[in-house]
Amino acid sequence: MVQSLKGKVALVTGAGTGIGGAVAKMLAARGARVALVARRRDPLEAMAAEIAKAGGEALVVPGDVSRHEDMKNAVAKTVERFGALHLALNNAGILHKSALIPDLDVGEWDRAIAINLSGIFYSMKYEIPAMLAAGGGAIVNISSVFGDRAFPTNAAYVASKHGIRGLTRTAAREFVQQGIRVNEVMPGLFDTDMSASEPEQCAALAAMVPLGRLGNVEEVAAAICFLLSDEASYITGAQLAVDAGFLT
Repeated sequence: MVQSLKGKVALVTGAGTGIGGAVAKMLAARGARVALVARRRDPLEAMAAEIAKAGGEALVVPGDVSRHEDMKNAVAKTVERFGALHLALNNAGILHKSALIPDLDVGEWDRAIAINLSGIFYSMKYEIPAMLAAGGGAIVNISSVFGDRAFPTNAAYVASKHGIRGLTRTAAREFVQQGIRVNEVMPGLFDTDMSASEPEQCAALAAMVPLGRLGNVEEVAAAICFLLSDEASYITGAQLAVDAGFLT
């Protein structure tokens, strides 16, 4: 039986599309009020309208996770609107232009680290105090299966995703006694805006998956919502691969 999240307040970064959007809709469907954070306002407005049409409640907060001031503002607006913060999905992330390490542009490196890794630090920096004020909460940080293996020509992406594990584990240990759980989800190859959309490219990616197909975002969203719920009350500092056996 799916646990109700009625009375809970959630914040989701990268909420306009893909995994973030799927989680935002699922959290709202389960009764949570949701703050939607991303750089572009239009996808957030569309997502909020979709949630409202289904009977949920969402707040649109445009912001860039690589700017700590934006995340401070996002959390503050969430608490101002809904009165608390209990749940957070830190999902915003980017790829970068493929290149061997000597050829990787320094700007590409800096941008990937700023969004993929520093963005999660900035998010938790402001989410955790709000959760402590609410009496506890749960956080899921999105990394990748490439946070557990090499991905040649994608050094900045891989390094940022590896870093999320250390950050997640540290946060989990620091706040376990205060009632805050922090876990990492490692999506495999999914059909999202960040993955290839051409049939040939999708087929090539699907061939790398033992199950033989790309995942759909609802499959990873269900795992994330479980970790955010009280059904996962004894799980913190964990890494969950949702990858159809890719890492095997």
